[in-house]
Amino acid sequence: MIRSSIKPPPSPLKAPRRGGEHIERNLKFVFFAYCFSLLHFAYCPLLFLAPFCLLPFAFPRSILLIALCFSLLHLLIALCFSLLHFANYPLPSMQPKNSSKRGMIALVLMLILAVGAYFAWQPLKAIYFSGVPKGTEKSYLLIPTGSSFDQVVALLKDNHFIEEEASFRWLAEQMKYKRDTMKAGRFEIQPGWSNRDLISSLRLGKQAPVKVILNNERLPEEVAGKVSRFIEADSLSLLTTFRDSVFLAEIGYNPETLMSIFIPNTYEMYWNTDARGFVRKMLKEHDAFWDKNDRRAKIKAMNLTEEEAYTLASIVERESNSQAERPTIAGVYLNRLKIGMRLQADPTSVFATRDFAAHRVTEYHTSFDSPYNTYIYKGLPPGPISMASISSLEAVINPQQHDYLYFCAKPDDSGTHAFAVTYAAHLVNAGRFQVWLRQRGN
Repeated sequence: MIRSSIKPPPSPLKAPRRGGEHIERNLKFVFFAYCFSLLHFAYCPLLFLAPFCLLPFAFPRSILLIALCFSLLHLLIALCFSLLHFANYPLPSMQPKNSSKRGMIALVLMLILAVGAYFAWQPLKAIYFSGVPKGTEKSYLLIPTGSSFDQVVALLKDNHFIEEEASFRWLAEQMKYKRDTMKAGRFEIQPGWSNRDLISSLRLGKQAPVKVILNNERLPEEVAGKVSRFIEADSLSLLTTFRDSVFLAEIGYNPETLMSIFIPNTYEMYWNTDARGFVRKMLKEHDAFWDKNDRRAKIKAMNLTEEEAYTLASIVERESNSQAERPTIAGVYLNRLKIGMRLQADPTSVFATRDFAAHRVTEYHTSFDSPYNTYIYKGLPPGPISMASISSLEAVINPQQHDYLYFCAKPDDSGTHAFAVTYAAHLVNAGRFQVWLRQRGN
């Protein structure tokens, strides 16, 4: 029997079995899957960048964090979806036998995922997980006037308010904090703040005020030195302003009367206040003081200006530490002024000589020629001999009504005085005091 070598044609009802048959049957589904993945990759970067576009605005941290998490979730879905389909449904050009190629694609996708996660973590860390250490000891940052951005960063590093400079710089630029001249001032810094919290506070420019304490400084130099410990202006710029006759004339004062605007108290002001700003602040506080309780009307009734009342109060301040007898002493000097009698106030002769360490007033002091020496010149000195406390000012504004013209220290350690109407009575009081001093060996 001769067998035919011709093979019958394949049945049209049976398709040839090929390795790509499964791919061909699902090609439409795979195509849809890849389109879906590519769509994710197309808009995920935009979705991921959207939260960072919101940084310059005052959105709550929770909103930005949710937006970032939503972006990262979509990016993860896109990568996982692509990875799944490349692993299980390769493109028609990929033969099943090329499993190494599919593995390589899977590895590349995993690498992309890792790199994407790294770059997604960096801005997230810069925003929320970097910033002021919780254990920082300092609470305030002082930014001098005219500071640059680099100088501010250096200050933050030197004061240990930031640990990662690069992340702070990046976020500062994103939040538009960086500028040619930075906002100056004293800013409160909270331990544990994120970089975003820190930059938001500094960018807002809300300062933490300082408390400037004025007590009983005697000279403008002392006031300048004291104030420079609280504000940015140094003692030299303050003292120069105190002696600037042109500027002082603009506000109605001169170097001699300027001390009368300083009323001992505690004042709040911004750290970056300059010298002229400080003087204007004190002038405002001075006016507020005299506006209360009819004080201007009361001294006007005594034919005194505000500067003259303050000058007299400064003498009363240095005459006695007893607040209870200051109205009486003020009454003595007012009585002398009324009759044109020299005040003969020991503190004025001490001020004239600048011998502030003296324990007793001698002929050297009382004979020293100076317009401040009321032993030589009638009336009030050209200006205050010291800062006057509020109690001394009140003593002049509301003096005790009496006929006393004299007083001297009592023969005891009370620090108070014995008052007299006549000179003869005054000599008796003075004699008793001298005897007491000799008995003490002075």
